[in-house]
Amino acid sequence: MTREKVNILDVSIDNLSRKELLDALETGGTVVTPNIDHLVKLQSDEEFRQAYAAATYRVCDSQILTWLSRLKKNSFREKISGSDFFSLYYHHHKNNSAVTIFLLGAAEGVALTAQRKINSKVGREIVVEAHSPSFDFLDDEAESLDIVERINRSGATVLAIGVGAPKQEKWLLRYGNQLTHVGVMLAIG
Repeated sequence: MTREKVNILDVSIDNLSRKELLDALETGGTVVTPNIDHLVKLQSDEEFRQAYAAATYRVCDSQILTWLSRLKKNSFREKISGSDFFSLYYHHHKNNSAVTIFLLGAAEGVALTAQRKINSKVGREIVVEAHSPSFDFLDDEAESLDIVERINRSGATVLAIGVGAPKQEKWLLRYGNQLTHVGVMLAIG
């Protein structure tokens, strides 16, 4: 399937609906959600550009980008914010026992609270583990390798990382290939 793209500030963004993205992720992939702040940072941050280039899907997470796409006469089908898509994703897979999620992000205790709430909403233990890393985890190789080990031990098939851009995308670029069970990586913070 050839995917339609919209190019804004030299960043190629997939023009997909939420349903199309859900369907596409059945075979795995990495999702990043560009907004105007990302596009500005991408102009001068080479590692961030590499992370974006390595992502399978780049979907519009910005009303401003939606408006810009209209000016280019190639409007985005939908704005797909990371948090909204994540909720849609876990509800879509609530009865799919092959989908298990590791939550990585937020302040201490917040990820665990989210784990309990999500599991309660879907009626099963879809989120198998949650972890709040230190603020500087991206630059702490020992901590990052410990996180990789935690994710691998959990057996999670999906990683939802919400630590903000460009940190989450860079972490996925550096360590995503070490995740043994994870087929879907969602940068949603």
